[in-house]
Amino acid sequence: MSRRPTCRTPHATSAAVVLLVLVAAPRHAAAQQTVMDILSFLLTNRSVATGAPVQDEQAANATRDTFSHLLLSELATLPISSSSAGFTYRIEETAGGVPVRSSNSFGPFFLERSLTAGTLQVSLGGSYRDTSFGTIDGRDIRGGTLPAIASRLQGEPEPFDVETLSLRLRTRTFTATGNIGVTDRLDVSGAIALVRLDLSGSRTDVLRGTPFVQANAAVTASGIGDSIVRAKYHLLRYGASGVAVALETRIPTGDSANLLGAGKAAYRPRVIGSLELNQLAVHGEAGYSFGGLSRELNYGAAVTVAAANRLTLVGEVLGKRLETMGRLTDVVTPHPNLIGVETIRLTTLQEPTQRLMAVGGVKWNPGATWLVSANVFRPLLSAGLSAGWVSAIAMEYSFGG
Repeated sequence: MSRRPTCRTPHATSAAVVLLVLVAAPRHAAAQQTVMDILSFLLTNRSVATGAPVQDEQAANATRDTFSHLLLSELATLPISSSSAGFTYRIEETAGGVPVRSSNSFGPFFLERSLTAGTLQVSLGGSYRDTSFGTIDGRDIRGGTLPAIASRLQGEPEPFDVETLSLRLRTRTFTATGNIGVTDRLDVSGAIALVRLDLSGSRTDVLRGTPFVQANAAVTASGIGDSIVRAKYHLLRYGASGVAVALETRIPTGDSANLLGAGKAAYRPRVIGSLELNQLAVHGEAGYSFGGLSRELNYGAAVTVAAANRLTLVGEVLGKRLETMGRLTDVVTPHPNLIGVETIRLTTLQEPTQRLMAVGGVKWNPGATWLVSANVFRPLLSAGLSAGWVSAIAMEYSFGG
């Protein structure tokens, strides 16, 4: 892990009748700091004089907590490849009791389908995703225009003194997955992620158009993320269609201080339904997550088309409603000491929020029981941390087919 924090604070500046700037001595982020420490350093290092330091600290801490929780939420709940193997089998008595493929499709990317892999059918896979976050609740975090705290004259549209943030946040994640058909109706699977997180940023005080850099910091962390164990039971079966129930457990194996994991276990029971009609299949699921960072209602739908014997086209929509994650908002209050001056603080409004994501891509069988997948996904709502378009690639191999 490497960290390169430096900090520089402007010397005393005062402006006109309504302005007082208290200049802090230079502050430096110490060595061996975690990602959470650096994020806190950037979000709470203030110089704008508001006359209400307690409110300033409360707002800054709330903003820091929201950033970290949103990042952890995105890392902890970004879709992980479905535990359903691309190759699924059933025992065909008319074919002498040998396993035969039970579907023409290779299934969705992230949603489950009701089909199970088949008795003692094993698959192993891996996927890679590179994500660079650009906005939070629709606000740009890269361009240095995100206001953290500001002072303005009443009736004026723009502040005369504002502190802005610039954050560059990138994660690179490799996820290893495995699935085994314990019986013809029961699958057990697991996933573990290796995560590298890079965070760099700066905080700048812009006083009447003149910028003063207050802080610069950077940190890199890498390690194991949270792990997942899943079980799925094919409850009702009609050919390749049917209904299944599943339980997913997220185990907090990631370092929460470095935002590699949520730090809390989470559990998600869900119901899965599939309707397969030759080349076309429709899948849907609904579940509820408890534990972890927030209770969540999860839902999704997928359509797959077996365009050829070795090629499946996939489209998915994934949604969730988080009960307690909250969103960023600006709060305006009068300055307690300076008449005609307002203070604007970036803080958190606690309320349920929605996420919605669209996914599209292909699954291709190059030979034997190898499966290569490529997909792109994009948030459809501005809530939370967003990276715009994100691409992922994956490979899977099934044994015993």
